[in-house]
Amino acid sequence: MRLYDKHILPNLVHFACSLQSVMHQRQKIVPLARGRVLEVGLGSGLNFPYYDASKVSKVWGLDPSPEMLEMAGERASSVSFEVDFIPLPGEEIPLETNSADTVLVTYTLCTIADVGRAIQEMARVLKPDGELLFCEHGIAPEVSVRRWQNCINPVWKRIGGGCHLNREIPVLIEQGGFKIREMQANYIPGWRPASYNYWGTAILKASS
Repeated sequence: MRLYDKHILPNLVHFACSLQSVMHQRQKIVPLARGRVLEVGLGSGLNFPYYDASKVSKVWGLDPSPEMLEMAGERASSVSFEVDFIPLPGEEIPLETNSADTVLVTYTLCTIADVGRAIQEMARVLKPDGELLFCEHGIAPEVSVRRWQNCINPVWKRIGGGCHLNREIPVLIEQGGFKIREMQANYIPGWRPASYNYWGTAILKASS
């Protein structure tokens, strides 16, 4: 599996996450980022072109995969703001409490092993007046699609780097200490079990 994880999976993830329908979703949410941004699950840096450089002063890019961070490093060379790479998983965010103006997660919550802990860490490092921006795929509303998601999920996790097809994204975000302020949900073009998307913004519950 190490050979697969090191040489094959990063390219598969980059390909899937750079599909036109997925990139269109990124374009909806990434430009909202402001100030000092923590991007959890930086991956290959596909969000870099969509940041509004006039609003962003720094991006911490957190990802546990050195192969993905190497890809991201090539894209980071073209941005005008400061980028710091953090080679750690989402459950281990080495930033001070209340240090980020924005936390950004795009197609990341599906893969984090202890996703509840990771979201709590995002809440910890976010400033009281900060904002969580999210764009994720997850559980679908139709019973028939959910059945397929639940059936395929055990195998999908093994070949997809831990990706879950059936996570309840809004529930996880609110359980982690956030209040969803705005959210849209719909299918995007693609394989139906993996194409139901949730995107929007959330704030800390204490700030509501």
